[in-house]
Amino acid sequence: MSQETQQDITTKTVVYRMPGSDAVTVRRDVAYKTDEAETLTMDVYYPGGSQGGQSGEFGSESRQPAVVFVFGYPDPGVQKILGCRAKEMGSYTSWARLVAASGLVGITYTNRQPVADIHALLKYVRDQAAALGIDDTRIGLWACSGNVPTALSALMQEPRDHLRCAVLCYGFTMDLDGGTTVSEAARKYGFVDGCAGKGIADLPRDIPLFVARAGQDEFPGLNRALDEFVTAALACNLPITLVNHPTAPHAFDLMHDSAASREVVKEILAFLRLHLSGSIS
Repeated sequence: MSQETQQDITTKTVVYRMPGSDAVTVRRDVAYKTDEAETLTMDVYYPGGSQGGQSGEFGSESRQPAVVFVFGYPDPGVQKILGCRAKEMGSYTSWARLVAASGLVGITYTNRQPVADIHALLKYVRDQAAALGIDDTRIGLWACSGNVPTALSALMQEPRDHLRCAVLCYGFTMDLDGGTTVSEAARKYGFVDGCAGKGIADLPRDIPLFVARAGQDEFPGLNRALDEFVTAALACNLPITLVNHPTAPHAFDLMHDSAASREVVKEILAFLRLHLSGSIS
């Protein structure tokens, strides 16, 4: 991969813009986990005008719902290939700003062990909710591509009463009925298959899912596995919302600047607002 291509990928931002994104307050590099290797940190994006970036304790009435952007690729590998950590990429900084401009709190973070670290992050957010100004009973997950299996693994683990919804965009999901698409992609592309050995029955029945499908996805087998996942989820009557963007490539929220792509992004934000704050406006 050339340096120019790396830069293009790391600086790409969401094709949708909305008022308030520039007024977002960002609290950077909050330590959430320390081990012998390093201290892992998170960036917290607060709506403009909120007190979130300030220190101190917040009463429950002033805390805001949060959206955690889940990573399934270990940062050391991301840095080796792209030259930066995932939370520093334009895709995630722009999505987090959109979430904050929508009245929610956006959270991105560093990781070394994706499955273990998302659980550590969620525990830290719940334990430190008052200091962070976050409503620990209203947390949503957002994941795309190879990050989706890690998000699904988080939905499967107890406790999960704090999780209210999840957005899964053009993602590898889980291998069902003997399939190997996700496990093979994990080995090839370097993400963690957090759903290995799991099935639809391991998912909760009461957490709404938003699935965004890219109709022209270039990754072999991704949509076939995704379609099998959706079919199985519907057979179990899970609360799933599917939006198919028929002309879109993988990562259409960054790579496909069109009215249709912007509309899907708006639908995702509306879904998060509805399930986390009870409002779509």
